[in-house]
Amino acid sequence: MAVPRLAFLIAAASSICALPAFAAAQSSYVYCDNGLRCFKAPCPSNSALDLATGKVIKGVSIDASGLPQADKATTDQSDMLYGGKIVVRGSIEQRTQTITGKDYSLPWLVATRIVRTARDSERKHCSSP
Repeated sequence: MAVPRLAFLIAAASSICALPAFAAAQSSYVYCDNGLRCFKAPCPSNSALDLATGKVIKGVSIDASGLPQADKATTDQSDMLYGGKIVVRGSIEQRTQTITGKDYSLPWLVATRIVRTARDSERKHCSSP
């Protein structure tokens, strides 16, 4: 009886230890239109500020399809998402996209939830305050 209990405890401990590793892969971001315009794709007109590192990722697109339904309703309101007015939780992925016959590896912010309203200081990389 002690062996199955020990196996269960080891499995439970392993899964608990794995959760912080998953959480570390996600960060909080302020995504917005940065005011840059271009004449040829791919265009770096959107950016995301990683609040954990302070790094601005230019040319990033957003995938909001994984947001909970209540959060999707918030992002549909005016310019909450593209105006940099909210902080989203998620991760940056590199995705291949074909533009005019050429493959590009581009950054995508995969949003998983809305965290809070963004502060003015977190929106400095955006085109409009």
